[in-house]
Amino acid sequence: MTVGTQMQQAIATVQNAAATMKTFSLETQDQQAKKTFEQLAQTFDTALNELKGREQYIKSQEPQYNQ
Repeated sequence: MTVGTQMQQAIATVQNAAATMKTFSLETQDQQAKKTFEQLAQTFDTALNELKGREQYIKSQEPQYNQ
């Protein structure tokens, strides 16, 4: 498995986790749980931005990444 494939899988996994937390937040009536899910979604969104930034860096440093 290439670094590119691993990075794409990591990004997809974090996107899925963030979406799941957002869905849980919308579906729960428990305000404390809602707040927790919203915070987790925000944490995943932050991680996603970091991973996407890292992916761009890798693309710029390793031309074979785009192959």
